[in-house]
Order: sequence, then structure tokens, then C-alpha cells
Amino acid sequence: MSDRSPIIAPSILAADFANIQQEVEMLNRSEADWIHVDVMDGEFVPNISFGIPVCKAIHRHAQKPLDVHLMIIKPERYVEEFAKAGAEIITVHYEACPHLHRNLQQIKALGCKAGVSLNPHTNVELLEDTLQDIDLVLIMSVNPGFGGQQFIERTYTKVKKLRAMINAAGSNTIIEVDGGVNIDNARPLLDAGADALVAGSFVFRSENPEATIAALKAV
Repeated sequence: MSDRSPIIAPSILAADFANIQQEVEMLNRSEADWIHVDVMDGEFVPNISFGIPVCKAIHRHAQKPLDVHLMIIKPERYVEEFAKAGAEIITVHYEACPHLHRNLQQIKALGCKAGVSLNPHTNVELLEDTLQDIDLVLIMSVNPGFGGQQFIERTYTKVKKLRAMINAAGSNTIIEVDGGVNIDNARPLLDAGADALVAGSFVFRSENPEATIAALKAV
């Protein structure tokens, strides 16, 4: 059982975009550690979110690191621009990167932490040969593309398996979980071996987002 305090990364995708500056300022005041930025291209996932100009606008007001999750095909085309737009962590999808090691090298050469995300159907063992090069693994606990989906229970098993792989490799890789995270599954995810929790709808649709972030931080 873990007693570590989790890294909390609220997903700005669930924020009120008519008041994005106020939403970012709320996250600055809150106990959030990172700001999670979901970028969708309408091709890798069946939805379009926002791109580099919005990332720049968020970064202009943010006092927390931007944790940028690229749900896009051929991410190597845009990684440099997202680094310039303020991303500190850039996560690409395993399923979108036939030359994953090259993608990781590109991200690190730009001075960013390199993350790899896995869709629900993708086995964590596929990362065994690149684990030493990965700063963060983002386990999708819903199918990527839309907020507000129900958490996939199999995620706990994936997190446990990945934690065992990381420990065996002697790696410092962070495990992040994204999708359907709430106050009920936060503690079981940490106990399974997760380090960071992404929460979108659960935070921004709550009555008091700052209090909700504090509650997640305290689980």
C-alpha cells in the first residue's frame, strides 16, 4: 500500500474555454501539480480539441508545468512547436509511433520530459525495450477522444504490471493514469503503483474545483 502524495494533473480540456485565463489562474491557486493539455487531431482519435496557439495561451498564464498529451498521428511534425509553446512534458502515443525510440530522442533533445501513452488495448510489455528512455508512461483508463467516460477496471492490473517492470528495470519512470479518475478510484490506483492522476470532468464539473483537487491530493 502506498502513502505517497499523488501528482495531480487536471485536464484543461474539461475547463470553461470562454474563461480560460480564470480557469488557469484557479489551477495556479490550487494544489494541482501539473496542467494536463489534451491535443486531438480528429484522425488518431475521433475528436478535435486545440493546438499550438491555445497551448501558448495557457502557458502565458500558467504557473504549473504543462503536461501535453499528443493524441495525434505523426507527432514528430509538431513536437518542436509544442516545446516552444511551453510544454515541459510531451507524451506521444505508442500506437502512433512506429519509430518510438526516435520520437523519444526528439522530445528529449528539445529539453522536455518524454512520455508514452498506451490505449486500453495496448499491452505494457511492449514498452520493455524502451523503458529506460521513457520519463512517463500514461495509461489510458478510457478510450481516448472524449471526456466523461467510465473508468476501465482492467487499468489496475496494467498499472501493477507496469510498476513491476519499472522496479525490475531500476527506472524512475512515472506512471500517470488518465480517464474516469475520481475520488473513489484514486487511492486504489496509487496502491497499484500510479504516481500521477489526470482528472478532467471530475474536477471542472464539481461545485468547488479547488476543493476537489485538494481532496484528490489528500487521498
